[in-house]
Amino acid sequence: MATPTKSRGAGSQSKPGRALSLIVIIMVALVGGMFLSGTFTPRLGIDLAGGTSITLEAKNEPGQPNAINKTNMDTAADIINRRVNGMGVSEAEVQTQGNNNIIVNIPRGTDQKQAREQVGTTAQLYFRPVLTAAAGAPTGSPSTSPSPSASTGDKATDKATDKATDKATDKATDKDSTEPSATATSQGRAVTDSLKADSTPSASSTGKADDKASPTPSADPATAALQKKFTDLDCTDNAARTKVNEGAKATDTIVACGKDSQGQWEKYVLGPSEVNGKDVKKAQATISQQSGQWVVNMDFTGGGSKKFAATTSKLKDQQSPMNQFAIVLDGDVVSAPSVSSTLSANAEISGSFTQESAQDLANVLSYGALPLTFHEQSVTTVTAALGGEQLHAGLIAGAIGLALVVIYLVVYYRGLSVVALASLVASGILTYTLMTLLGPAIGFALNLPAVCGAIVAIGITADSFIVFFERIRDEIREGRSVRPAVERAWPRARRTILVSDFVSFLAAAVLYIVTVGKVQGFAFTLGLTTLLDVVVVFLFTKPLMTILARKKFFSSGHKWSGLDAKRLGVQPPVRRRSTRRATASAAGPVDPKEA
Repeated sequence: MATPTKSRGAGSQSKPGRALSLIVIIMVALVGGMFLSGTFTPRLGIDLAGGTSITLEAKNEPGQPNAINKTNMDTAADIINRRVNGMGVSEAEVQTQGNNNIIVNIPRGTDQKQAREQVGTTAQLYFRPVLTAAAGAPTGSPSTSPSPSASTGDKATDKATDKATDKATDKATDKDSTEPSATATSQGRAVTDSLKADSTPSASSTGKADDKASPTPSADPATAALQKKFTDLDCTDNAARTKVNEGAKATDTIVACGKDSQGQWEKYVLGPSEVNGKDVKKAQATISQQSGQWVVNMDFTGGGSKKFAATTSKLKDQQSPMNQFAIVLDGDVVSAPSVSSTLSANAEISGSFTQESAQDLANVLSYGALPLTFHEQSVTTVTAALGGEQLHAGLIAGAIGLALVVIYLVVYYRGLSVVALASLVASGILTYTLMTLLGPAIGFALNLPAVCGAIVAIGITADSFIVFFERIRDEIREGRSVRPAVERAWPRARRTILVSDFVSFLAAAVLYIVTVGKVQGFAFTLGLTTLLDVVVVFLFTKPLMTILARKKFFSSGHKWSGLDAKRLGVQPPVRRRSTRRATASAAGPVDPKEA
């Protein structure tokens, strides 16, 4: 029975290099990920980087007592996030807090006044007829024709031929139905008695579209200015997209940008709006029973259905792209389906939708009908200087805490402190790289409470080392040498470490769930570093201790190793041969014959 036990022990001691190799590979992969992403520092929160934090409180519209719910709040947060990031603020944070608050964090370097205006203004959703469309890049000098489409007709033709375009059609089985439903699709299908979408225009039909899309030349300065704006617009430029429609009204003809189903930018000239977001009663993403594909169903109000019917009746006989209507949110085109029949109270938009894209479009359409308004509850501005001071103070606190732990380990554990310090370095590398990568991945921002969580984690990690070292010392006090003491101490220390870390992680998880705002940063960091403590102890500390136990400095119990038996209060065992000699001397000389 002893032989298998010894074999297992030998095996566990002979392959610590595998665990060390694994954690080294993990660290190299994380560092490599930092270089590939081009991000080398953690993303800082508002309290450290400086900026403005705005708390918006939702209020019910009159007659809508139950409008504040998770779905409406999430939709509103998504729209606000679109708007703020549309200003070029790529690091803005928009998140719901509690049941009726939305927190908007805008970093420094942003026009704070403009940002507050954008956040506090209700989103504008309009349905506008498409007058012409082209690729989103600048198209060079204006054509001799005053019409924008004249210089971009070929591009519009290619787009109509090659791109799958959303179409809207009446789904009513009776053409004379008073409340027809509509279908918009990007999948070309034959016209049937049920008024399904017609196919994408052929080359010959698109040629006609070019002729109809180009109005008669005009010397009107407003038309010339609109053409120049359309020609020069670069949709890939965030600032250009934001400024192109500043001050525009619903009754104005505008230039706008949007992305097609392939994610490519397109620009449009859009006519005055006759239908707005308030005319949408409900929008929902569902799976079509006929095609099995994701679609978006729209229901209009009584007044909205009349306006939509009037608009689509004008568009149905036009050629592409003038038979399209654009769904415009805050000046950006989110969809531009085409129409082949008059639509009224119900419409269905179908195309190459995924579940996510269909739900996104439904959310945009629903936002115009949200019975919510938002009011600024509080505005907190942190200057860059104050944020830098708080970060500096946090780093100093962490350095002091780390220094105290190092001094304690060196004084009390001597040579064993090398294991502890190396483990702390490994834990630091993992923590830093993960925090850096989690910034762009999930929007994690290192705020002051998160720094506090990282400082607390130093003590948690050091506690795991101390538990292991004390178990090893206990085994040595029982008379075992260093190598077997390390292996026998590990199972006992492992149980204690896992229980301790589980309690810490559970506390962090509960704190993260029940709190909001910056306190979640503390809980998240504490939970992350607790998990990393388990990884470091199992894959680095234990294997490293096994390797060092084979070295003479530790195995012989050198006085600076931290495992000196005499210093631990252990009396060296009296060898059996010496005992026999002492007994023989006390008994006197022995006759050789008797011996």
